[in-house]
Amino acid sequence: MQQFSHSYPPCFRHQFSDQPTDELSDNDNHHTHEQDPLPSIDLHQINLKKLEEACTDWGIFRLVNHGIPSGLLSELHEHAVRMFGLEFESKQKLFESVPLSAMSYFWGTPAITPAGVPLLALCKEKGIVNYNWVEGLNIPLSQPSKVDLVHQPLLRDFRSLSESYGVHLERLAKSIFGAMSQNLELSEDNECYLSPSTGHLRVYRYPRCCFDNQPKVWGMDVHTDSSVVTILNQFEVGGLQVLSPKDTWIDAKPIPNTLIVHLGDMMQAISNDKYKSVKHRVLVNREKERFSMGYFVFPADDCVIRSPNYKPFTYPDFRAQVQQDVKTLGLKVGLSRFKLNVDF
Repeated sequence: MQQFSHSYPPCFRHQFSDQPTDELSDNDNHHTHEQDPLPSIDLHQINLKKLEEACTDWGIFRLVNHGIPSGLLSELHEHAVRMFGLEFESKQKLFESVPLSAMSYFWGTPAITPAGVPLLALCKEKGIVNYNWVEGLNIPLSQPSKVDLVHQPLLRDFRSLSESYGVHLERLAKSIFGAMSQNLELSEDNECYLSPSTGHLRVYRYPRCCFDNQPKVWGMDVHTDSSVVTILNQFEVGGLQVLSPKDTWIDAKPIPNTLIVHLGDMMQAISNDKYKSVKHRVLVNREKERFSMGYFVFPADDCVIRSPNYKPFTYPDFRAQVQQDVKTLGLKVGLSRFKLNVDF
């Protein structure tokens, strides 16, 4: 246990019990026969009415028949387990030797700057040091990496796999956004609302949390994504919870050969609040690590979002405001900063 915990950032290590336990955390104690509560969309034949209902009522849906080879997903998972399993200090040195344009390592926060620097480090200047139980990799996918990783074969291979995965994710994002655009009757002038050049992949590892008297510990606190859409692959261990239309928290379980699609803040603004940017959170597991991969895609940087409910703004405007709020308040305020007739 002690040797295993050395792969985690130091602040996570002291929480391990010396004795293993058979007790499962709340998010892993489910009956497999329970019906999946999330709406399901078949990419082979998108039902526009079902998609409209999912976007309006839920802001999230399960995607089936996505066409991504299962072998590619398995390889990505295996490589991620190997990389995150390295000793923490070794990981830091390894990723410090790689330009941020290829990939960057972070822990304690899902929020990073455009350069790939975790906001957690910047928040410490303000005395804000709350962290989530997560570590991750950020991989820009806008273009194939021109960085020579010949001396880091593990990173080289993972970067190559990520680029192959990114081709599929771009295809999915375009198909989903195209169908949503039909429902919203968006004009061709709004094509910049989804720009594949902004796409990036984040790979998350949520450590086991073995408190003897375990409180609620979050892999990620309640939040909404800032993206147009987020496409999530959860692998085997659950923990993702989403706020349902009835304002109750439900488990979005890993189901083989399916992906989860979140709508983000940009999609809510584009739809003039018709579609929902779904609130979600991640619980850590007492017995098992959780791995997931999220693909985030945004409007083009110079694309102005115009909506009757919001002041005109670009995604960089939104991102800068979020980073300012995180640094000064310790939390993301989000879309309400750009709402018309709202005072702060």
